[in-house]
Amino acid sequence: MRLFAAAILLYGTLLAASTGPEAQLAREVGGKGWIIFSAKTANGDWDLFLMRPDGSGRRNVTQTPGFHEVGGRFSPDGRRILYRRIPPNIQVHHDWWGRAGDLVIANADGSNPVVWGEFPWASWSPDGKQVACLTKTGIEFRDLATKQVVRTLDRQGIFQQLYWSPDGRSLVATANAYGAAWTIVRMDAATGAVNAVAKDQNCTPDWLPDSKHVIYSSRPRNQGDAGSDAAKAVGQASGYGWTQLWMADMEGNQHALVYGEDGRHVYGGAVSPDGRYALFTRSLKDGNEDTAVLGLMRMSDAPTIGGESPALRKLHPNSKDGPVLSLGPGWEPHWTYAAVGGRK
Repeated sequence: MRLFAAAILLYGTLLAASTGPEAQLAREVGGKGWIIFSAKTANGDWDLFLMRPDGSGRRNVTQTPGFHEVGGRFSPDGRRILYRRIPPNIQVHHDWWGRAGDLVIANADGSNPVVWGEFPWASWSPDGKQVACLTKTGIEFRDLATKQVVRTLDRQGIFQQLYWSPDGRSLVATANAYGAAWTIVRMDAATGAVNAVAKDQNCTPDWLPDSKHVIYSSRPRNQGDAGSDAAKAVGQASGYGWTQLWMADMEGNQHALVYGEDGRHVYGGAVSPDGRYALFTRSLKDGNEDTAVLGLMRMSDAPTIGGESPALRKLHPNSKDGPVLSLGPGWEPHWTYAAVGGRK
């Protein structure tokens, strides 16, 4: 871990001194707020870390060897974070971490953590006064001042990854619905009406700031033998395919590739508060957070394709191949432009 930290510091120093497109992107985003994410420590547990969007200023803000901390998300005003505190005997996995352990709410710098109880898949309301939770019996909207349920909606097939839109009018989540597993759906937060955004083999959705578009991960079927050498290197069956980052409008139209790379599974898409940049993770193995590395790119550079990826490039000949910052090990990132701990 110390060697890795030194390598990251050296990388940042060299990047700052260089003049290439990655260095230009790093200088462009370096002062734009903070990113929170989960990463493994030298003790083998998951903690929450803060860093600048260029990878600098990385620091551990939980440091609790007796628990895993994952899924950190800033409140809409950037003053607080919520996250999951999970017992160390439970394996962390990107499909179900939101229902494991307990919800914790703390200051944005990790100070003053308060354990709230289960509150599965808790997601901030736009005013930060409520959370939407995905329980076994339905979607619950809970008042944070009283912890009481103020209303409920039917789950409509939703089983994980529930997020409230910035305008408060919609929820996005992963569901088994419309005759397909792993379907991204948008739900009207008032009526509970749902529509499909992306059907079949999609997950980890999140909102763009306009509350009209969704970013999500997709592993399209029939990728053939694309990346078969890379697949063999990690013990993946040929033809399984690679997970890519996509976006669509909330009605399920205008699907577009954001980032893809044969040899990497791309998850955890999150967009900067102004919608100009995308964060994501790139993993060697599907569902293996231990190999996840954070990446950052401009949304205006979408679609971007990493590596040689010949089959993917054939499907997307208009790839812009913009620069991608590699920000070191990390998983489930979230971004705020607010000051954290007194630092803008």
